[in-house]
Amino acid sequence: EVGLGKTIEAGIILSQKWAENKRKLLVITPANLRKQWNQELADKFFLPSLILEKKSFTEEIYKGNLNPFNQNEIILCSYQFARSMEPYLRQVQWDLVIIDEAHRLRNVYKPGNKIANSIKNSLSHAKKVLLTATPLQNSLLELFGLVSFIDEFSFGDVKSFRGQYLKSTSDFENLKQRLSPICKRTLRRQVLEYISYTNRIAIVEEFYPFQEETELYDMVTDYLRNPNLFALPASQRSLMTLILRKLLASSTFAIQKTLEGLANRLDVLMSEQDQSATPEPVEQYEQYEEIRDEWIDDDDDFADESRVKEKRVLTDDEIAAVKRERDMLLRFSELAKQIKRNSKGEKLITALNKGFTKLQELGANKKAIIFTESTRTQQYLREILETNGFAGQIVLFNGSNNDHRSREIYNQWLGKHKGTDRITGSRSSDTRQAIVDYFRDEATIMIATEAAAEGINLQFCSLVVNYDLPWNPQRIEQRIGRCHRYGQRFDVVVINFLNKANQADQRVYQLLDEKFQLFSGVFGASDEVLGSIESGIDFEKRIARIYQECRRPEEIKEAFDALQKELEPEIESNLELTRK
Repeated sequence: EVGLGKTIEAGIILSQKWAENKRKLLVITPANLRKQWNQELADKFFLPSLILEKKSFTEEIYKGNLNPFNQNEIILCSYQFARSMEPYLRQVQWDLVIIDEAHRLRNVYKPGNKIANSIKNSLSHAKKVLLTATPLQNSLLELFGLVSFIDEFSFGDVKSFRGQYLKSTSDFENLKQRLSPICKRTLRRQVLEYISYTNRIAIVEEFYPFQEETELYDMVTDYLRNPNLFALPASQRSLMTLILRKLLASSTFAIQKTLEGLANRLDVLMSEQDQSATPEPVEQYEQYEEIRDEWIDDDDDFADESRVKEKRVLTDDEIAAVKRERDMLLRFSELAKQIKRNSKGEKLITALNKGFTKLQELGANKKAIIFTESTRTQQYLREILETNGFAGQIVLFNGSNNDHRSREIYNQWLGKHKGTDRITGSRSSDTRQAIVDYFRDEATIMIATEAAAEGINLQFCSLVVNYDLPWNPQRIEQRIGRCHRYGQRFDVVVINFLNKANQADQRVYQLLDEKFQLFSGVFGASDEVLGSIESGIDFEKRIARIYQECRRPEEIKEAFDALQKELEPEIESNLELTRK
């Protein structure tokens, strides 16, 4: 589970190999975690490592090393880099390969998953250790995919695995036995004897949107329910609708530019009559690439990269409909632009003061991490906080980290650590580390996008604010796990915002809080609970469907009652099974 020391276990295995003089060692990790690996190997295990990326790779070639993966140091590289350098990877006789956040490879059984298949093929000859806290998001086939990395023949082919384990009569006891030599799982409750875990304390900040915010919400919601929309390609309709809803719930500032972008897309559509252009919202929603992979199914034509792009001539009626839709989007965008105040944003100050008061009672540092799903909302929150007493105490963390202040922090950090092995030379990795260090030593508040939900350790902070709440419980658990982990000395306070005017929002919160137990207690959404829902993505899709299809309060109530009723026995029986 999150925060129980997978990296440490991997470091112990690498140390053993190193001691045996087996030094052809490789760690493949998400790009943003390379620096952390480099640092932890040096600090905790005194092992030398080298981050290979385009620049360092080319430098090695110039030095005369025709395969820069051939080194007497542990090689660290990203998934994308491993894929692009497949021929070089194949040629090294690796003693061991560690793959971190390995759930990213879980769809390897789908031929369309290019990165996973490339890594699997190029490393088929090597011993591997895969590390993940969330091995399953969608179905047992992902387990099949991950196991096939370790042993191609453990379960035969996909077809036989489906036949054996994807039926209601499946023999899971047998599956468990077959997994036992391959898969090692440690749950938080198993380590309580050795590790004293702190509690989680939940605070709910309720708010009622201002009238113009409600107006905008209702208008965009009605628009999204329209069965025929030209701005959203049919193959991406459900995914794009989800993203628009997320931006709408985040802030009017997040949705405004997106609506304008969709209107511009319709201008392009009318001028070129080309329906293959990519829609705009992606640049406002950092996780687009990742979430797209999770949402797109095998049989979705969007998943087929080779499909022919649509291009056809629109009829006069269709052109008239496109114009009407464009005017509508511009009207929404104009309304969003006129809204200068967001009720949730104004409540943030109240919520933070409550959180900091609680931290003072607990004796903890005055530090808070605020999570949002939009980079525009991130900017808006910084402005609000700076004008309300937190000027000079804020740092931003996102996927690019290229704003003026982040660059300043990075340059100061470089100066401070000049000539030490803290500097890896990978700008993105070093910038992430510089911002985390600055948050620890200087800032009071970090405003982060989902980029900070994976792979950074913030045990020095014990206040997590979910300004935007994901519907996928696994994502929420990852966020809280940044602070609520081994090494945290204080109870972790979790603040969530609740729109009292939106019945669906209230029911989603109730499910996450009461059924999944995410926000309070020692375990949070422990592995037992997360493992008991078929999937975080599936749950998110079902929530999205309720928002899309249910208009009246009684419809919303009925749909959530049905979902809750379905979850209850599933969670209970799975908890029972897990305990056994």
